[in-house]
Amino acid sequence: MRTVAVLGGGIGGLAASYYLCKSPQVTKVILLEASSRFGGWLWSTRRSDGAVFEHGPRGIRPAGAVGSNTLNMVDDLGLGEEILPVSYSHVASRNRYLYVNGQLHKMPSGISGIVRTVPPFSRPLLLSVAAEILVNKTKNDDESVHSFVSRRLGKELADIAVDSLCRGVFAGDCRKLSVRSCFPVLYNAEQHRGSIVLGMLLGSGEAQVITRGPLAKRSKKESWAQWSLKRGMQSFPEAIAEKLQQSGRVQLHKEAVVKQIDPSASGWQVRLEDGVLSADHIISALPAKALSSVLPRSCQPLTQQLQDISSVTVAVVNLEYDGSILPVMGFGHLVPSSEDRGLLGVVYDSVPFPQHNRPDGQTTRLTVMMGGAWFEEEFGVPEAATAERLLSRATEAVRCHLGVTAAPSWSRVILHRDCIPQYYEGHFQRVESMRGFIKNNNLALSLTGSCYDGVSVNDVIFSGRTAVEELLGTVV
Repeated sequence: MRTVAVLGGGIGGLAASYYLCKSPQVTKVILLEASSRFGGWLWSTRRSDGAVFEHGPRGIRPAGAVGSNTLNMVDDLGLGEEILPVSYSHVASRNRYLYVNGQLHKMPSGISGIVRTVPPFSRPLLLSVAAEILVNKTKNDDESVHSFVSRRLGKELADIAVDSLCRGVFAGDCRKLSVRSCFPVLYNAEQHRGSIVLGMLLGSGEAQVITRGPLAKRSKKESWAQWSLKRGMQSFPEAIAEKLQQSGRVQLHKEAVVKQIDPSASGWQVRLEDGVLSADHIISALPAKALSSVLPRSCQPLTQQLQDISSVTVAVVNLEYDGSILPVMGFGHLVPSSEDRGLLGVVYDSVPFPQHNRPDGQTTRLTVMMGGAWFEEEFGVPEAATAERLLSRATEAVRCHLGVTAAPSWSRVILHRDCIPQYYEGHFQRVESMRGFIKNNNLALSLTGSCYDGVSVNDVIFSGRTAVEELLGTVV
């Protein structure tokens, strides 16, 4: 009946293709990926000695409807036996650190952590939380994450904890990021209940409902905080691509750079370097700026708004050390911008996922993340940032923060250019406006991927599902 072209073979494009295959309405799906591999930022190095290193997301949270949706997909792909779960009781879940004033501080947790003063904070968190219920809600449509948290919980929490969190999740500046788009749960809690605390206790707004499959039920029963896969996160997109291939309805093309898309009588003409193909509908999972560069002139207002969505560059440095070298056990530590603008945080990979260590001999795997919104300020333009300089900065951070004087026995430096979109204030209006333009002009085009509705793996997968269901109706 119809041919759908999916632009971009990252997890968003793969997810959209996966859901398209579940509908009998679609005859053919054409998946076009510009690079030499599918999976986008889900990228693992599997060494011949059995060690696994993640260059992108290293774990996925099972929480909420979007978490259950992803686990249902994992079930369907037959990856259930590959899951490496980390429970909430695990030391990696219980212990998370901040590096402030030149030393590591364990994030407050449990009742004792809330009722007493725990450095680096100057007063008990309970005082901030108790006072929050009395704060009036804003009349503004949106505000920065820093402004929102300062107003409701105090400037200290915003400057230290929330600043660090936004650097860890978005590699971004909480003084520019939108609370409505980056933390919709917090925004909705204030809007519906007048308080974050009351919103968390009583619920705020309509929650998405996804029927839990066996794996999602297991994650609830066993209280998973996050999960990975035995052969690394890259196994996930590989399994989707294999399923698409086996379906017989999907043409998968790597190294297929889209040059231009033009409206046609039946939908679109998609121009590639080596030819043209026709599609009744396009689902774009391309980065916003990449899509803006291939749209026709008739889409100028949409093109401009796509170009307004910024993204940041992150350097990811994987390190392996001989022996057990960590002074503390936990998931890792984040660094507020007031402490070190260039260094976002260090993940202690061997703690949550020791299964990814090489099987013979004791080793410790770490990942240092740098740059983000501060990349050019700290390292200059990405083209000029050498691997040697980035590695030196990463190992110096490990020495300084963790007291590790030994040199790493193995390392790999990856520069992810424009990898995390930044949802600045007013992002929700921009996205509404873009989708409004598409609807008002009857364009056979859907927008999905990390530039619009959430940057997490779960959000991007669910965005692919939503795009397909808006096009074809329920497909699962």
